[in-house]
Amino acid sequence: MPRDPTLEPRIEEAKVAKAAPSGQENPLGPELFRFLKDLKANNERAWFQEHKARYEAEARDPVLRLIAGFGGPLATVSRHFEADPRPVGGSLFRIYRDTRFSKDKTPYKTHLGINFRHRSEAAGGVHGPGFYLHLDPGGCFAGGGLWHPESEALCKVRQGIVARSAAWKKLRSSGIEIEGEALKRVPQGFDPDHPCAEDLKFKDFYAATAFTDAQVLAPNFPEHLAQACRDAAPLVAFLCKALDLPF
Repeated sequence: MPRDPTLEPRIEEAKVAKAAPSGQENPLGPELFRFLKDLKANNERAWFQEHKARYEAEARDPVLRLIAGFGGPLATVSRHFEADPRPVGGSLFRIYRDTRFSKDKTPYKTHLGINFRHRSEAAGGVHGPGFYLHLDPGGCFAGGGLWHPESEALCKVRQGIVARSAAWKKLRSSGIEIEGEALKRVPQGFDPDHPCAEDLKFKDFYAATAFTDAQVLAPNFPEHLAQACRDAAPLVAFLCKALDLPF
């Protein structure tokens, strides 16, 4: 099905970007999921401190190697997003949970989240348009979109849907499944009878591809990760345009 050309990654950028090598090494091994399962069963500070070296060797470091190798494949989707392999402040989210405002006081996440953020400071960091990989035993997925954006950014996206409703309808009819938390009613200031009224209720906009644990550990997983990003790229491109960001 033909797509709106404004939603496609820039062809000239894709030509010059470094393509993902065929058979690129997958640094993730079964130890990753074993550690996350053990952490879920022993989510306590004392246990984690005793096994911190194991976390670094079996979970953190392999994921950082995956991120480091994903810069080239990500550039074939868009050069405006980064795969940052720094252990602190990079694409890998912290394993530590923020429990200040949560009833759940368990100190550690039992999954690993990787966010390939937009390079522009105006994008909003992790709450701006981006691509994402979620590694959780029995619940892995990857894709892209906009998660928990600031109210101003969310309003701009809704305005973009109204202003470019034909492009939005074409995106929706292309087979991309868009998910996210939603309001019960169309937000104030928007026409409840608008043809895209149901989508104006969204508070998040993202598309994801699910993976089994075996797929994540397969040698060709980096290629499948890149494809999941490509599949979500039309949505991310629309969001970037609505927020006046380059794609």
